[in-house]
Amino acid sequence: MNALTHKAFSRRSVLAGGGALIVSFSLVSHGFAQDAAASPPKPVKLPGSLNKARLLDAWIRVGADGSVSVMTGKAELGQGVDTALIQLAAEELRLDPKTIRLITPDTAVTPNEGYTAGSRSMLDSGNAIRNAAAQAREILIASAATKLNADAAALKLENGKITAPSGASLTYGELVSAELLHVEAQPKSKLTAPKDLKLIGHSMPRVDIPAKVTGGPAFLQDLRLPGMLHARVIRPPVYGATLQSVDMAQVEKMPGVKSVFRNGSFLAVVAEKEFQAIKAMRVLAHVAKWQGGQKLPDYPEAYEMLQKAPADTITVVDNHHPGTAAKTIEATYHRPYVMHGAIGPSCGVAHYQDNKLKVWTHNQGVFPLQQAVAQLVNLPIDQVQCVHVNGSGCYGHNGSDDAGADAAFIAFNMPGTPIRVQWMRDDEHKWEPYGPAMLTKISATLDAQGAITDWNYDVWSTTHGTRPGGARALIAGWTKDNPFPQPVLKPPTSPESDGNRNAKPPYKLASARVIHHFVKAMPLRVSSLRTLGAYFNIYTIETFMDEVAAAAGVDPVEFRLRHLDDPRAQDVIKLTAEKFGWSKDKLPQGRGRGFGYARYKNSQTYVACAVELGFDRDSGDVRVDRIVAACDSGQVVNPDGLKNQIEGGLMQGMSWTLYEQVRNDGKKITTRDWASYPIMRYSQIPQQVDVHVIDRPDKPFLGAGEASQGPVAGAIGNALANATGLRMRDLPFTRERMRAVMGA
Repeated sequence: MNALTHKAFSRRSVLAGGGALIVSFSLVSHGFAQDAAASPPKPVKLPGSLNKARLLDAWIRVGADGSVSVMTGKAELGQGVDTALIQLAAEELRLDPKTIRLITPDTAVTPNEGYTAGSRSMLDSGNAIRNAAAQAREILIASAATKLNADAAALKLENGKITAPSGASLTYGELVSAELLHVEAQPKSKLTAPKDLKLIGHSMPRVDIPAKVTGGPAFLQDLRLPGMLHARVIRPPVYGATLQSVDMAQVEKMPGVKSVFRNGSFLAVVAEKEFQAIKAMRVLAHVAKWQGGQKLPDYPEAYEMLQKAPADTITVVDNHHPGTAAKTIEATYHRPYVMHGAIGPSCGVAHYQDNKLKVWTHNQGVFPLQQAVAQLVNLPIDQVQCVHVNGSGCYGHNGSDDAGADAAFIAFNMPGTPIRVQWMRDDEHKWEPYGPAMLTKISATLDAQGAITDWNYDVWSTTHGTRPGGARALIAGWTKDNPFPQPVLKPPTSPESDGNRNAKPPYKLASARVIHHFVKAMPLRVSSLRTLGAYFNIYTIETFMDEVAAAAGVDPVEFRLRHLDDPRAQDVIKLTAEKFGWSKDKLPQGRGRGFGYARYKNSQTYVACAVELGFDRDSGDVRVDRIVAACDSGQVVNPDGLKNQIEGGLMQGMSWTLYEQVRNDGKKITTRDWASYPIMRYSQIPQQVDVHVIDRPDKPFLGAGEASQGPVAGAIGNALANATGLRMRDLPFTRERMRAVMGA
């Protein structure tokens, strides 16, 4: 395999370009000189992540050769964020996007933006970079005006060159000085007006795609370092088992084996070549003796445990004063444990040398992993560097943090040797943190005119967030000698941060009560999966809205519009219905249409979608043939990238809804490959998927990566009810489940 090109970035190398003057750099803002007795002023709020890293040169750096580097703490996970961030910087700096050098998350170089999660990359990093670039442009123009003895308003800027009416000119590189951009950002900057935009709002080819589609080195899985060895970790056969003994001697004699490493119940083998490590791993797994383990609940036991387990009761909405009721409808819904199902199993590479530990990871938060790894190996945090490299599959807290920590733990005990840990498919399926099982109960009352007079909603879920922030979140941390205790689950700190995400209905309701039952512990390992609780809460609300609409005798699209007073919500619903050709006419037997709507987190992107599907009663097969969706994500940076995100979310939501569920036999996870855990295949993709974008250049960016999974689930559920006359409330709609229900 070809080596993945890798440059060891440092602050000096990032700031230097050829003979570039080094621009000093700090991620911590300088305070203004204060009288000793005076209290420092409260910092003004800055746009996006500028509020945390407040100096311009934390984001934008210019070399003396005119080269421009843009820093981000948000990771490219396949959502196209690198391309959009380059567009923003190039627009405001008046540069060709191809000349921008984007530096992606690296704890030694870039701002700390926490996790790439919650569809916040554009809100956080996008706003920071755009404002920083605009302010840097104005500073450079002001400097040029002084040096050229010209009015700043009369200067012309193009491709990093500022020209006066006299014809004299200066480049960015000629203007830069050690302190020019080493200043605190301002709360407002002179952003390019919508009418003058040349890059923002226009599709640009994604910068991450070429290597990925040509078979070139594109992912961390492709990274090869000189002298690197390959490691495999041997996991317990079941949750909670401990390693009692292992005969390492026969494995140590195998060809290519360099080390068999054991620390408590953490067991690994290191070899010269990857397949040598795989063969040694299989032998080691056979001779290892494990003890103990915990019982796992399958379904429906898992749902019963959810309701019986200790839970904190969190009030999400409390506006409960029901009026007169002519009719009451109620229902209960279930969602199973769901995998991330990363197409490429997780990988990590690490190198410990000269008391410095460097980790290459495809996770979603290099800074939290830096903290966790430092704790794991007991190093000062400034002796650990974590660098993000694209990985083949993520969207949430999958096995990537663990794989990086595995590599770091082994490399720390083998100084001077780069170590690559590649998980196997069954490692990924059995040990990644799953999306939690959930249960919802809902009821609504209608008055004689068909309006909703009362709404009651309860959601049961354990945590959706056990990401690193310490070694206790890592498998290596639990299994090493003197293990770290597993995380204590804490209830969410905001109304949209966990299983309660989108539990609040988007509709105007005279009376509503929403309760989140935060379950403190469940046996399976769980954490963040794309959308957190939003997917299932939206599915519940949207399929139930159809039931309520039917009880009221009103078309489901019209019923939604009656209960919405947000014009932007109404616009995406009307546009979807128009483009779909929504009709009240009956379809042929076995065919159905359905509608779904949501605003992600009730504060981000609006999405509505309509679905047409067919159902085969004999086979139980559900075939989605057509999806039409509309979205409003505020100002659009890259229309093609936005459509790609909505389309990807539609496909992922469809796969969850029709196929995916984690299973176990009471002791171990049994869904350990693609046969036992099927996901949607290319042959099952709808023949027609149309996404329509409403661009609002005068509005803020809204996160879109997680906006369409819930609406499409609701639309599929409603279309299936339209086709069969039956309401399916237990996900997923597998062939086996559909045959059982229809047979009954």
